[in-house]
Amino acid sequence: MIPLYWWLVVAAALFCIGLYGVLSRKNAIGVLMGIELMLNAVNVNLVAFWRYVTPQTLTGQVFAIFVITVAAAEAAVGLAIIIAAYRRRDTVIVDELDIMRW
Repeated sequence: MIPLYWWLVVAAALFCIGLYGVLSRKNAIGVLMGIELMLNAVNVNLVAFWRYVTPQTLTGQVFAIFVITVAAAEAAVGLAIIIAAYRRRDTVIVDELDIMRW
């Protein structure tokens, strides 16, 4: 059986990679991908703690499904905003999309 701290290390590594992707990317699609990695790290933590703390209930899996639902909604809305910004400005570079007025 794999110890809990291994799952926590994997989740922390995923979260750090996602955070690095969010902070270092200039492309808006890359930023969204980093956010998705961070949300997947949260899912790994939720399921790992569920498995090792309270395996008789389904709370960890239910929370993970909620996080997946929020991630899907975030991806859909984020991509819609990026597509609208690209059609308006012809760029998806985050530094060039910093003002609210188009």
